[in-house]
Amino acid sequence: MRLGTSSPLSHDTPEQWVEDQIRLGCSTVVFPVQSDEPIDKIDAYKDAADKAGLTIAEVGIWRNALAADPDERKKNIDYCVEQLRLADHLKARCAVNVAGAFGPRWDGGYKENFTQEAFSQTVSMVREIIDRADVKDTYFTLEPMPWMIPTGPREYIRLLEAVDRDRFAVHMDIVNMINSAERYFHVEEFIDDCKSILGGRIRSCHIKDVHLDERYTLRLEECGPGDGELPLRYYVNRMNEIDPDMPVILEHLSTDEEYIKYMGHLKEELHGLYKII
Repeated sequence: MRLGTSSPLSHDTPEQWVEDQIRLGCSTVVFPVQSDEPIDKIDAYKDAADKAGLTIAEVGIWRNALAADPDERKKNIDYCVEQLRLADHLKARCAVNVAGAFGPRWDGGYKENFTQEAFSQTVSMVREIIDRADVKDTYFTLEPMPWMIPTGPREYIRLLEAVDRDRFAVHMDIVNMINSAERYFHVEEFIDDCKSILGGRIRSCHIKDVHLDERYTLRLEECGPGDGELPLRYYVNRMNEIDPDMPVILEHLSTDEEYIKYMGHLKEELHGLYKII
C-alpha cells in the first residue's frame, strides 16, 4: 500500500510540495489544486508528482450535491463534475465526496438522510455527475459516513447496484462506519466484511483512529492514529491484500506538526507494509 496525507503541507512550489511529501514518507498524494485554477498550475503539480513517482490517490470535492436550495445544488453538482474531470485528467484513482445531507449542515446527520427519497436522489445525483463528466481513467466515489448513506458495506453495494455505472466505485473509511458498539468491539470482523463485500471496488482509503469514551451513553470519538483502539495494521493489511498500490490517506488533523507526528506513528505501526520512494 501507499501512505499519504490529506495535507499538502506548507509549500511554495510544486517541487517543494513533492519533496516535502516524500520526506514525510508519502508515496501517494491528495491533489492540492482545484479544477477552477489555471491549467498551467494543475499540470505543474501533476508533472511534479509523476516525475517523483507519487500516485494521485484522490481529488476531493466536499460539497453538498443534495442541497435543498436549487441554485446551491446546481452549483455543487457542477463542481462535482469538474472535479471528476480533473481527476480523469490526472489519472487519479478517484474523486471523492460524501452523499450529502438533508439539513442545514452540509455533512450533518438528519433523519431525512435515511429516507427512500434520499436514496433515490443520491442515485440520480451520482448518475448525473458520472454521465456528464464522461470519464475514462478515474472513478467517482462516495465516502461512507456514520449518519448518511452509505453507512456500511451492504448499503454501499445496494447503492452501487442502483446507480449501475462502471465509473462508480468505493471509497473506504472504516472509522466513519464504526457507528455502533457492535462494530467497535468486533472491528476485525467488520473490516473482513468490508473487504469481502466491497473488495476490488475500493479505490482509496482513509486512516485515523476511534476511541470509546467511558462516559454514557455511547460516545465514539475520532482521533489520531494510536490515540484510539482501531487495529491499524490489521485494517491496512486487509486493504493491501486487495491492491498492493492501495492509497491509505491520513486525514482530519489541524496542523503540519500533527501530520508529521502521526505519520511517524503510522510508519512505525505499518513497518514493512507501505511502499517507499
